[in-house]
Amino acid sequence: MNPNLARLQSYPFEKLRALFADVEPPAHLKPIRLSIGEPQHPTPGFIRQTLADNLGGLSSYPATLGSDALRGAIAHWLERRYGLPKIDPASQVIPVAGTREALFAFAQCVVDGGRPGAKVLCPNPFYQIYEGAALLANAEPIFINNLPENDFGSDFSSIDEATWRDIQLVYVCSPGNPTGRLLKLDEWKTLFELSDRYGFVIAADECYSEIYFDDADKPIGGLEAAWRLGRTDFRNVVMFSSLSKRSNVPGMRSGFVAGDARILKDFLLYRTYHGCALNPAVQAASVVAWNDEEHVEENRRLYRDKFARITPMLQPWLPVSLPDAGFYYWVRTPIPDTEFARRLQAEYNVTVLPGSYLAREANGVNPGAGFVRIALVADTHECVEAAARIIDFCKTL
Repeated sequence: MNPNLARLQSYPFEKLRALFADVEPPAHLKPIRLSIGEPQHPTPGFIRQTLADNLGGLSSYPATLGSDALRGAIAHWLERRYGLPKIDPASQVIPVAGTREALFAFAQCVVDGGRPGAKVLCPNPFYQIYEGAALLANAEPIFINNLPENDFGSDFSSIDEATWRDIQLVYVCSPGNPTGRLLKLDEWKTLFELSDRYGFVIAADECYSEIYFDDADKPIGGLEAAWRLGRTDFRNVVMFSSLSKRSNVPGMRSGFVAGDARILKDFLLYRTYHGCALNPAVQAASVVAWNDEEHVEENRRLYRDKFARITPMLQPWLPVSLPDAGFYYWVRTPIPDTEFARRLQAEYNVTVLPGSYLAREANGVNPGAGFVRIALVADTHECVEAAARIIDFCKTL
C-alpha cells in the first residue's frame, strides 16, 4: 500500500461522529444540521428536467474534455461573471466531477513528488482535501495560519526563502472555507510575484464565489485578478469552480477548472487516465445551469435573508459578523470549541463543526481552536429555530 495513506487524518465529520458517540440529543427537538457545507435549497426545476430529458446519453461513454456546449457555456460564464476577454473553451476550460476530485487530482498531476523537499502550501484552517492531495503526491503540506489578528488572511511574508524554493503548488480558497474571507487584489499581486520568482502553480478554489452580499462588490476571482494585473495568459494560475453551491446541485458533482492553457493541457492528459468524465445527462443539465443567472440571484437572496435575520439575533450572545462571502459563520466560542459543539448537540440537537477539526497545529498554534463553523444551509425557518436554540444554550454558559 502507498505508505502515505497512513499519514491521512480522519475527515472532520468522522471526528465529529466520534465526539458525539455517546450523545443522546433531546428527542422532542428536531435535529438541525449546520455542520456540513451541503446546500439544502431546492434544486431548480429546469435543471432537474434537463437532467431527466437527457438520460439517453447514458448509453455512451463521455469524452474526458466534455462537450463543446458545456465548455462553451463555462467559457461564456467566465467572460460575463469576471469581465474577462475571450476564453478559449478548447484549451482553457476542462469540466470536472466537482471541485473536490479536481483539487485532489491536480496535485497528483503538477507536483513532482520525487524532487527532494517537495512542498505544497495550504491555508490553515482549510479544506482537508488540500492536505490529502499533498501527502498522496508525496509532498509535505506547509500550513499558513489564518488568524483573527491578520483579518484571517495569509501572511505570505511569514514563509522563509528556503521553504518557498521547495513549494511547487499553493492552494488558496477565496471566498475562504471556513472564514468567508476574500483575497484582495494586492494579495493576488503578491502571490503572482512569488509564483514568478519561485515557479509554483496556484490552485484557486472558488466554489463559494456566487454567494455574496453586495452586487456592487462581487468577489474577485483568480483569473480576474490575473487579467487585471496584466497576466493575460493566466500563467501558473488555475481556478476551480462548481455548480454545487451556486445552483444547489451538490449531487450532480459538476464543476470545472480554467486558466493556464499550458498546465491544463497536461492536466487533460492526466485525466484521460484518471477517468472522471461527466456523464452526458449531467453535462446537459450543467449547460443550462451555467447559462442561467435568475436562479442564482434567488439563491443569493435566500442566503442574504438568513444572514440578515440571524446575525442580529446572535450578536448579543456570540461575536458573529457577516462574512465577506459564502454561507458560514466562523465564530469564536466562550468555551473550547469541541465542548461547545458537543454540549449544543447534547442539549439542543443543533450540530455545528468544531474549528479545531478544520485546522492543523502550525507554529505552535491550531488556528481553528476556539472557533466553530456554522453553515446557514438549512431553510430559513430551521436556521432561525437553530439560532434561538443557540441563544438558549449560550444563556447557560
